[in-house]
Amino acid sequence: MRFVVTGANGLVGSRLVHTLSAAGHDVVAWARGPQRAQLAGVKYVSVDLTDAQAVANAARATMPQVFINPAAMTDVDGCEKDPSGAWAANAEAPAFIARAARELGSFMLHVSTDYVFDGDAGPYDVDATPNPRGVYAITKFAGELAVKSILPANAWAIARTAVVYGWPSTGKNNFGTWLLSSFSAGKSVNLFSDQWVSTSHATNVAAMLAEIANRKLPGIWHTAGSEVTDRVEFGKRLCSRFGFDASLIKPSRMADVRLPSPRPAKSGLIVTQSTNMLEATPWSVEQALDALHAEFKGAS
Repeated sequence: MRFVVTGANGLVGSRLVHTLSAAGHDVVAWARGPQRAQLAGVKYVSVDLTDAQAVANAARATMPQVFINPAAMTDVDGCEKDPSGAWAANAEAPAFIARAARELGSFMLHVSTDYVFDGDAGPYDVDATPNPRGVYAITKFAGELAVKSILPANAWAIARTAVVYGWPSTGKNNFGTWLLSSFSAGKSVNLFSDQWVSTSHATNVAAMLAEIANRKLPGIWHTAGSEVTDRVEFGKRLCSRFGFDASLIKPSRMADVRLPSPRPAKSGLIVTQSTNMLEATPWSVEQALDALHAEFKGAS
């Protein structure tokens, strides 16, 4: 099967390209600018996803059966500072891809976020009602709505994930690489004790996305880790797995900090559907940290 994977220079996109190509699929990697990730054995195409004509032209030249769209503007505070850029990347770009998928009769899997929920009453199942707060959250939810409105019901899937990490990073730190780099250097870190999240290893997320796309499973999916923890607890468990000094963790409260953009306090994702229906099931924190440890030690 032929796939287009957007955001192929990114953490999830690059792993997704590897997962699909390793399974024998024909994969075309899309991203803006030159290739930065290691994407052996696949065709790379530079595409500006915010340019409707560029997306349409690249799609017609590729003719994929499936589009997978992990590409996004994910800097939460950066989105608040640049709402136009966030709208273009997170709302308009998915719409352009969905239009291309509709023209070609292709399936589309769009990757979204736990931030579409307000975090007042999490964790959230796939049928929970979104209530986004802040530019990042609003634009990501708009992207979901665009995909759902443009494509037939059996031709789209939306996969929400959360706090995705893995080593190495792809040009910018993620939660895991930030913690590892800080702890390795003996630096203390401030972690919120009142923000509950579903931490997710990028390799596990890519495996779930690949299966949903390959099987063309429609509807909304939650593709995150199997456990919901506060950030302090996650940091302690990482320290235990890697042998770092947990006293480097300085608990703080999100409620006491003035943040440029709102963060949901309880945005964990319930992954029962993915656990029951996918072969690539969500990993526990221990499984994910084992994978991160292997990556980190291998890179060292």
